Amino acid sequence: MNNGSAYVSMRDITKIFGTVKATDNMNLDVAEGEIHALLGENGAGKSTLMNMLSGIYIPDSGHIYIGDREVRFSSPRDSINAGVGMIHQHFKLVEVLTALENILLGFKIGIFVKKNDQKRLIQQIMEKYQLEVDLDKYVYDMSVGEKQTLEILKTLYRGARILILDEPTAVLTPQETVKLFKIMRRMKEQGCSVIFISHKMNEVMEIADKITVLRKGRTIDTLDKGNTDPQELTELMVGRPVDLSIKRVDKTSDNRVLRVKNLRADNEEKLEVLKGISFDMFQGEILGVAGIAGSGQKELCEALAGLYPIKEGEINFKGENLAGRSPKEFITRGISMSFIPEDRLGMGLVANMDIVDNILLKQYHGNKGLFVKRKPASEKAKEIVKKLEIKTPGVHHPIKNLSGGNIQKVLLGRELDSHPELLITAYPVRGLDINTCLKIYDILNGEKKKGVSILYIAEDLDSLLGLCDRIMVISHGEITGIVDARVATKEQLGLMMLGNKEVDHAV
Repeated sequence: MNNGSAYVSMRDITKIFGTVKATDNMNLDVAEGEIHALLGENGAGKSTLMNMLSGIYIPDSGHIYIGDREVRFSSPRDSINAGVGMIHQHFKLVEVLTALENILLGFKIGIFVKKNDQKRLIQQIMEKYQLEVDLDKYVYDMSVGEKQTLEILKTLYRGARILILDEPTAVLTPQETVKLFKIMRRMKEQGCSVIFISHKMNEVMEIADKITVLRKGRTIDTLDKGNTDPQELTELMVGRPVDLSIKRVDKTSDNRVLRVKNLRADNEEKLEVLKGISFDMFQGEILGVAGIAGSGQKELCEALAGLYPIKEGEINFKGENLAGRSPKEFITRGISMSFIPEDRLGMGLVANMDIVDNILLKQYHGNKGLFVKRKPASEKAKEIVKKLEIKTPGVHHPIKNLSGGNIQKVLLGRELDSHPELLITAYPVRGLDINTCLKIYDILNGEKKKGVSILYIAEDLDSLLGLCDRIMVISHGEITGIVDARVATKEQLGLMMLGNKEVDHAV
């Protein structure tokens, strides 16, 4: 039966995929006018639970109540009709349509309903929830923050009273996150129930009223924010005490390893994506790169690994200009790139292959003779699995069946195994839980101590400020400043990410 004070109540929800119990008798109660955070490690069951509330999956057993009645959803449309709206990490918008067209798309309005009447209704919703959306703007001209606000408006227009936000701040600047939190608070004032899935402990502590912690498919506890702290929440998530501090290891050397001068590159549309990038890197330092998604980070990474054609400029590695050389030459000189794209499996690893074969892919070009030796690779795979605590049934288990965090560790482990002098690592902790993030920071610090130079590209400003020696900010293919990570602030980085040039703290 529904819990009296709850507006949404999920009771004893079980969902099994094959041999995996994704949710095991889970419970969740969310009141009206409440922001409720869901916390848990990767694979804890957060998204599975929410996919059942939004009609994407059907529970194998258990009950869902909204208001005072039990509901059974067999499709997302059923859940929308019951007032549930889910904003996914990857927005479901049509780029070539305007905001207004996206809102009205697929929504059955009668033939005689005038578009202007709908526009007025949408504007009333915008006023009520204090949303700022230019209804005539095309989606392809919008920033990530604007697209997200449009998704929320679209959901409210369809009558949502329960809003599920899945990792909503993963791709936002600090300024956009502030705006999103304002919208969430306004929804709470208007009596909506907001469920917030996040890995970011500081955000959960800032915005949530209640927090439910999930671990290995089970509900561990629900706590009032005022009665808990990040330390307790992490221990509940992981099941043991964890040291949450990001350690910064001191830089040991002033030997310059890399000098990049006036790097310029065009994309396929002949638009300049790197506009005269110049910076130095030193032995045993972590240089962070911050920027809004699509500011040139990907192209810079690929150019430094010989994968992206450059128009002009120098990539001077230990006194030798590698600009225009093949990726193989970059690797043999000691540059290794662990680029972890949004699609980890599309670019970094081969999904159907096991860990051993994915390691062999990296090693084959150094092989003498026709035959690739499998035994050393198998030993290497076992070593990587042990050292990085990769959860897998075995080294011959297909990569695609591992969780995101474990795939990430395989990719990093393989790149580090080539003993690089310069490691380019892009988004290595994207979408990972706090425990796995800390493990990866430790791995990077370990390489730094060995004298490896690390270019660390990340979205999470906390990790950039905590881990790096210096932070280089890129906006629209240009460097807006390089600052000392020990004295920089999130606000300063956020402004630089939006294109403001930094003059005060240049280093």
